[in-house]
This record gives sequence, structure tokens and C-alpha cells, in this order.
Amino acid sequence: MPTRQGWTIAMGAIAALVIGRVFGIIELFVIGAGLGLTVIVAVLIVRLHQPELAITRWAHPSVLTVGDTGRVDLLIENRAGLRSPRVDLTEPVGTSNTAHMTVAPLRSGDQVTAGYRVPASRRGVLEVGPAVLERRDLLGLATFDRIAVGATELTVAPQTFELPMPALGHGVLGRHLLALSQRVGPGEFHSLRDYVVGDEPRSIHWKASARSEELKVRQHEAQGVRRCIIVLDRDGDAYPAPVNDADADVFERAITIAGSLAISADRVGLTTRFVTGGGIDLRGPEVAAHTLQLLAPIEIGPALGELERDPGEGLGLVIVVTSSPATDAWRRTARLVDPTLTRIGVFTAGRLPGQRGGRLTVDASTLVRFRDEWARLAGTSTLHRITHDEPLDEVPA
Repeated sequence: MPTRQGWTIAMGAIAALVIGRVFGIIELFVIGAGLGLTVIVAVLIVRLHQPELAITRWAHPSVLTVGDTGRVDLLIENRAGLRSPRVDLTEPVGTSNTAHMTVAPLRSGDQVTAGYRVPASRRGVLEVGPAVLERRDLLGLATFDRIAVGATELTVAPQTFELPMPALGHGVLGRHLLALSQRVGPGEFHSLRDYVVGDEPRSIHWKASARSEELKVRQHEAQGVRRCIIVLDRDGDAYPAPVNDADADVFERAITIAGSLAISADRVGLTTRFVTGGGIDLRGPEVAAHTLQLLAPIEIGPALGELERDPGEGLGLVIVVTSSPATDAWRRTARLVDPTLTRIGVFTAGRLPGQRGGRLTVDASTLVRFRDEWARLAGTSTLHRITHDEPLDEVPA
């Protein structure tokens, strides 16, 4: 179809034809006919000589993290028997960016590659494409475009951090777990050793003692943490209405922390489970990857339902990520009766004056504060970002 310039010339041609006809001015009549014929020829050229370009798109990595920069590569091949015309290639990137490229004329069978970077500034699903080829004539009087390849979706997962998991005897949580391990029973058998004064008589291994000159006692390993259940509260009543950035950050911080806990627990070999409202209950060997994909587009949604009993064995953690100790999710998880599970609260709005969440709670009113309090709880001060080397950004309280 004609461009704006083409329409202008076409209207001028019509005016010249009319005036030339009315006043009998042959020169105007000829000029009008020439201009009109030029526009018609331009339209026919762009419609009849279309480029037969095949475009293949690769977007990598397929899952980005907030702050990362991905890349989109395009392979463009001329599959026509003739030399392709010069065309413009346009691809929308998300809702606010567009990639523009110009493809020079290609001989039959020639290939060319092009690419551009895709910054991931916020979590969600980023749509790239469709790629549109635009053909113009040399004078810019007519244009014709068509979709060359459809859209591709890139998942932008929330920012994550590597968190140390608690070890028995270290930190507030480690000491709690050690005491719990001693209460719920011995761990796995480790070795035999000589009896010393003070050992429990029931720990003596009589068969091994009979084969030795000394009494032998069984030595067991203390039962460590084997399971981790991350519960993300996304009930709308639990979070403030996002009237400003600080209010919106309360929920965004919960997503970042929940994702960090899931990936950190999975990396140290804990049997990890992720639960949130709407009946979502993720388990299995790919739970960390599935959790990040779930968290990418997640929004405020249904309230947390009843937490299904965990069939796993050994000590476990139930980490509830919510806004404050006053939420329904925190109260609901208090009804867990499994003596091998330890509940930990992570409150992204902080604790209000007068609220007491207990000693196994973490104030996450900023990410920096969450880092410090989690290190105190786990008994370590080491914390590294998984995806970036730069320091944590302070989030206003």
C-alpha cells in the first residue's frame, strides 16, 4: 500500500488530472498522469517482488534471571531463485522495546546472521517477536510487510541468592535442630568405638565387645536436616495494596526470597518442596527449576490451603514466607503437628511493634536485613549471589 508520501503524490496526481481536465491544460493532465502512474508502479513493485527470506530465531538462555542480559540471534536465508531486495526487519521485544535491522540484498541461497541483546529488568514472561519484514520501493512511495516468523517467549525468573542451609549445632537454628535430633532418636549408625565412662549401657555392642578385649559402643551420626518445605503466601489480604514502590516490594521480596530458598535447599541436596496458594505443590528432582518458572509470572492469588502432610523422613524445615506474623498463612501453619518439622517465619514487611514471631523468625523488611538475619539463624555469615557478583541492592523498608 502507498506510504504517507505515496498518498500525498497520489492526491496531487488526482488534483492535477481534475484541474487539467476542467481548464484544458494539457501539461497538468500529463503531470497528473505521470505522478499517478509512478505510485501505481511503486505499489506493484513492492507487492510482486517480495523477498522469500526464511528466518530462524534462537533466544538464549531460555530462562533469564532479573538483571541478566540474554541474546537473540537470527539466521536469515534467501530461498528464492532471485536476488532479494533490501528490506527492514523489525521485532518487538516486550511491550516497550523494538529491535530494528536492515537486511541487505542477498543472492539466492545466501545466509546472513544478526543478533541483539535482551536485558531482563523485571520478572515475568518476555515476548520477542513476531519478526516483520517491510519492503519499500526506492522512492519510498509504497510499502508492503509480512510476518516472517512468530513470537518467542522468554521466562525471566526472579533474582535469586545462594543461602546457607543450617547445620546441626551452628547458629540459633542449628542448636534447635541438634536438640530436636537428640529428642526424636539416634541417626544413622556410623562406627564402633571403645567404651568410656558415661556411655549409655544400651549403646554397648555386645557381639563386637565379645570379639575384643574392650567394650565397644555404637556411634551414631546426629540426624541432620533432610527436607525443606518452602511455603509462599500470596494471599492478597496478607500484602498492602501497592500504592507505592515500597508496598509493591513487600510481595516482590517474598518472591525473591522464596525462589532463593528453593534453589539453595535443592543445591545442598535437601528434599525440597514448594507450596503456595491455588493448590500448587511442587516436588521432585526438578523442583528448583520448576519453582523459578512458576515464580516468573506469579501474582497475588488464592490464599494458602491446608498443607498436605509431608511423607518424607528425617528432620525437616517448613519456611513460611509471608508479610508478617499476623497473616492467616502463618497461623495456619502453626497447626503442623509433625515433631520432626521445624517452622521458620520470614516476614517481608518486618515485625510491627508488639508482634512476636518467635526466635525462629527472620525480619526481611529489606534484602540486606534478610541476609543478616538468615546468617544469624543459620550460624554463618557467608552469602553469595548466584547470578551476579555485584553487592545486594538495598530495598527501602
